[in-house]
Amino acid sequence: MVKSVVLFSLILLGKKAPVLFSKEMIESMKEGSVVVDLAAEAGGNFETTKPGELYIHKGITHIGYTDLPSRMATQASTLYSNNITKLLKAISPDKDNFYFEVKDDFDFGTMGHVTRGTAVMKDGNVIFPAPTPKNIPQDAPVKQKTVAELDAEKAAAITPFRKTMTTSSVCAAGLTGMLGLGLVAPNLAFSQMVTTFGLAGIVGYHTVWGVTPALHSPLMSVTNAISGLTAVGGLALMGGHLYPSTTSQGLAALATFISSINIAGGFLVTQRMLDMFKRPTDPPEYNYLYLLPAGTFVGGYLSALYSGYNIEQIMYLGSGLCCVGALAGLSSQGTARLGNALGMIGVAGGLAATLGGLKPDPELLAQMSGAMALGGTIGLTIAKRIQISDLPQLVAAFHSLVGLAAVLTCIAEYIIEYPHFAMDATANLTKIVAYLGTYIGGVTFSGSLVAYGKLQGILKSAPLLLPGRHLLNAGLLAASVGGIIPFMVDPSFTTGITCLGSVSALSAVMGVTLTAAIGGADMPVVITVLNSYSGWALCAEGFLLNNNLLTIVGALIGSSGAILSYIMCVVRNTCRRKETDFLDVWMCLPFILSKNESTGSILNRNTRFFIGIHFLLGSWDCRHVLSHPALLQIFKILHMIVPTFLTIKMF
Repeated sequence: MVKSVVLFSLILLGKKAPVLFSKEMIESMKEGSVVVDLAAEAGGNFETTKPGELYIHKGITHIGYTDLPSRMATQASTLYSNNITKLLKAISPDKDNFYFEVKDDFDFGTMGHVTRGTAVMKDGNVIFPAPTPKNIPQDAPVKQKTVAELDAEKAAAITPFRKTMTTSSVCAAGLTGMLGLGLVAPNLAFSQMVTTFGLAGIVGYHTVWGVTPALHSPLMSVTNAISGLTAVGGLALMGGHLYPSTTSQGLAALATFISSINIAGGFLVTQRMLDMFKRPTDPPEYNYLYLLPAGTFVGGYLSALYSGYNIEQIMYLGSGLCCVGALAGLSSQGTARLGNALGMIGVAGGLAATLGGLKPDPELLAQMSGAMALGGTIGLTIAKRIQISDLPQLVAAFHSLVGLAAVLTCIAEYIIEYPHFAMDATANLTKIVAYLGTYIGGVTFSGSLVAYGKLQGILKSAPLLLPGRHLLNAGLLAASVGGIIPFMVDPSFTTGITCLGSVSALSAVMGVTLTAAIGGADMPVVITVLNSYSGWALCAEGFLLNNNLLTIVGALIGSSGAILSYIMCVVRNTCRRKETDFLDVWMCLPFILSKNESTGSILNRNTRFFIGIHFLLGSWDCRHVLSHPALLQIFKILHMIVPTFLTIKMF
């Protein structure tokens, strides 16, 4: 009896197939298991594969045929002949001597029905088509509705007047809410920031609806890199000379440092993901030419700054538009690299404008540059050395840094602004936004780390269903919400910083409990949700610092991340239940390589039959997979080796 069957194929076009299953991993499988290497023609994904051979290694059967498609003709002929033989045997009453009787009198659904329906000629006469069978099942008679039921349906139907009235009321309520927001706005700057937030949110909402499914993960990666603009908040709060001189300045420097790791590493991860789609026959790329608009944008600003012009707000607008272009560019293969380049240009322009607006002295500029350079170097090094199969979980790890940076920036801003609260008319708004930003950042930080652990195989992939988890999460949420009361009422610094520290801890715990209760297969969706959260945290920073760039990018990432999360949920749910049109390979790959939903590794658990994903990078139709010539041949071989029913488990 077979213990485990693993099918796998990861082929890099024009390159040798990467080894994803080591010899030690294969030998850890139970004796009697079977592995089928669909990448054998390119060297194989299993270290123990012998291309072109079927052999047994320490009790594990290896199928490494390289000519599976060419075997299709024989396989198709065999399947067809088997079907015809089974049919002929079924219509013959005598199993030893073939004959059959053609009758015009037969009941529906009987063997006589089958025989008569397949007969075309008898004694030289055409007898097709067959007469109508007897005892045809009748549909249940339609029950006529009573007058009362018809009246009830008519009353429940939405009339055109009611439909229009509902729409009109919703619009009126929304516009009234806008008027109310304007009345309670503490100043003109807040109203302008809300306007920016609303318009950017609408743009983000409409940007990602048409994204190609295969680009979901690169899009998730580039939005994560752009969310590293939390560095802008850190730069705005940094101070001292070569080193920070206060606690708030130290927190700001740390936020800038870890945000830079995310920016540099995030864009390189996106580039590596996009490189996976390249084919040997593709035309050459000249991505270095994107240095022209980048140099024009940043260099032009520096020239204007040197000439005495203050155009930081226009730079922020340009950076925001570049970020919009980045999300729009990632919607198709043809513009994906342009989108990644625009994201880099937007972030670079935003950072340059921030430094130009701050005008730091040489020592402080050295501190800022050192923090960003060190963080960027670390990010690039990690993203360059990571294995291809680990790219999705690296996005989650980088994303946790965005949440942490948001927490640090909000706390630092509170410390800096606290002495001015007594005379500041917007003090309450500042405190509310700082509290919300800290909460969102804490959930994002810990939730992303749990997602990374599940995708990397450090944590068990199965959902952690704690007893009373709903009450636990409700209690954490209630405590977090309740903490804002003393935070707003008590003016003391000790109470304020204690409340911020408490909500940081509570939100971090909540991020763990919420994410741990979700299975590893759904971690990519969780990362996208958390990415949306980081956008709202970035918005909070924008309101805190009155920074248009953070507000624009935050609303853009928050709204687009929410829509992308919805799209991914719909697609993955459909894939599991209805044969969807695609499987996002970057989402499923780490899950396949680590754990299955029964909490066991696919290499050492008693799984009857496990199909990974057969792909050549990109979208793949499940129906095409199940009808692929190579897979049909594999099924034939498996049935010859294993005379038992094989259960197919698809994600």
